[in-house]
Amino acid sequence: MAGAGAVDAYAKLAELGLTLPKVAAPVASYVPAVQSGNLVYVSGQLPFVDGKLPQVGKVGAEVSVEEATGLARLCALNALAAIEALVGLGRIVKIVKVGGFVASAPGFTAQPAVINGASDLFAAVLGEQGRHARAAVGVSELPLGSPVEVEVIAEVA
Repeated sequence: MAGAGAVDAYAKLAELGLTLPKVAAPVASYVPAVQSGNLVYVSGQLPFVDGKLPQVGKVGAEVSVEEATGLARLCALNALAAIEALVGLGRIVKIVKVGGFVASAPGFTAQPAVINGASDLFAAVLGEQGRHARAAVGVSELPLGSPVEVEVIAEVA
C-alpha cells in the first residue's frame, strides 16, 4: 500500500518547479536515512546545493532570516531526497517530526521563523501529510559553518 497522496508528491514537486537533488554525502560516520519498522529517520540535512553550502555564518549576523528560511527549505528538499533514495516518496504516510537547528548570533530568537522554510516545503509538497510536530532550536555552531540543519522522522507504508 502506498502512502496516501504519494503520486501527488511527485506532481507537486514538478508543479513547484523543484527537482530532488542527489542525496548529500555524509560529512561523518552515519548514513543519510534508516528505516526501522514503519518509520524513516533522516539524519540532519544541511542546505547543500551540488555538494556545497551556498552560505555559511550565523543567522542574525551574517545570514538574514529570509536567507536562512530559504536554506531551511533546501534542507527539507535534501531530506526528501534521502527518503526517496531509501524507500521512495510514494511510501510517505506522514512527516511525523522535524527537528530544526539554527546557528544563531547572540540574542537571535526567531528560530521558528527560519525553520518554517522546511515546514512550509513539506506542507507544499505533501499537503496534510506534510504537517508535523517540530522543534526549532538555536545553537552556537553547526557542521561546516552551516546556518541551518534539519532532521526528519517520517512514517511510511
